[in-house]
Amino acid sequence: MMSDDGPESLSNRETPAELVRIDDAGVVSPVGVVAGQRLRAREGSYRILPAPGHVVFLRLTGEDGRRDQEDGAVVRMAGEITAPGTLCDVIALIGQAGWRGELVVLDGQSSRSIFFEQGNLVGAQTSVDDERIGMILWRYGVIDEAQHGQIMEKVAGGQRFGEAGVGLGFFSRERLFEFITRQLEEIVFPTFAIADGTFFFLDGFDDARLVARHTIGATSLLMDGVTRLDELRYFRQKIPSAEFVPARTEKGEPSSDELKATWAAIDGELSIDEIGRATGRGEFETTKDVYQLLQTKYVALHPPRLAGGAAAVVARANAALVLLHQRADAAGKGTLLRDSLRDYLEKHEEPRALLAGAGPDERGNFYVDVVAARAAEAAGGAGDAENLVKRRLHELVGFVLFSAGGLLGADKEAELGAEVRPMLQEILPAG
Repeated sequence: MMSDDGPESLSNRETPAELVRIDDAGVVSPVGVVAGQRLRAREGSYRILPAPGHVVFLRLTGEDGRRDQEDGAVVRMAGEITAPGTLCDVIALIGQAGWRGELVVLDGQSSRSIFFEQGNLVGAQTSVDDERIGMILWRYGVIDEAQHGQIMEKVAGGQRFGEAGVGLGFFSRERLFEFITRQLEEIVFPTFAIADGTFFFLDGFDDARLVARHTIGATSLLMDGVTRLDELRYFRQKIPSAEFVPARTEKGEPSSDELKATWAAIDGELSIDEIGRATGRGEFETTKDVYQLLQTKYVALHPPRLAGGAAAVVARANAALVLLHQRADAAGKGTLLRDSLRDYLEKHEEPRALLAGAGPDERGNFYVDVVAARAAEAAGGAGDAENLVKRRLHELVGFVLFSAGGLLGADKEAELGAEVRPMLQEILPAG
């Protein structure tokens, strides 16, 4: 989070970014920066609806105080997401009830809209760059980076990405339609893993918002998504991320026809993500293949190449810290974890010097550019800066993992360690 004066300092962390205060006269005042931004974006007249004592539900109505069609869709269902899998029950209910409407899922700065009709998913939209159709076509190897750039030039002129790609002859309209269907899955499946966010089911939607209409049964989509989530968690015990690099062993070539495409692309240089693009199988199927090859000892796994230097190390550490904060928040222990991190930084001069004025924000992120720049100043070269950040953040993430495990209890500690230790492996400092 950035304030008008620059990155939030450690001393300002006592003010949560989303905090709003209602005084005894009923006056609403934003306390945190994000709270102020959100309230300013909602200027207007609202009706305060009846709600439990710990919830405030405001609904735009205009000055007349009555809900009219132009005041927005009816909120049929809404709630907090506090643990992975929360949306599985929500989507199951929508599918069984056969509702027509838009499920809006908000996760930090990301938003996704999933459109349902008579128990089927018929479309989806996303603000997540990796889930946009262009990035999906690139990740599955349908287009290369240069072609993606050429299409984006057309998009800047007002064309839709898919139509521009068809017009340039990079793929057929049938191929585009196929991958728009795949895009729906790529948008929906990540929502099952969200541990901290909110959802709203809005009654009805404008058909003009759908780029193309598809029909995927909510129940089958849910089963596929849960299966993939469970499998990916299982794979992550051996393969921490798609940026790890598989390399062939001396065992020879596997006999399975299903693995041959992935096996042929393994050269000890390409990451799992890059192999997925080269073969057109995508990240998930390639991860599945590599897991089987690891289990049968046809390949070994090497740590990812951190091409981004110190900044990439901070980004990796942030991923682990955000996960730990999400798990603590879901258990109602988030404030205690943040207090523990603050105490750690106050007592340890070296990480404090590196991270002062660089966060963390409410989600647990440190500011990548600020930390990388400070490391470059303190170190003698790029390689030294990267290893400096690794030393400081590897120990810090390890401490936060230790603290979170203690707060969540023995039952959750082992599970949390299994999730985070592979991330720690990625930022392990050199001897």
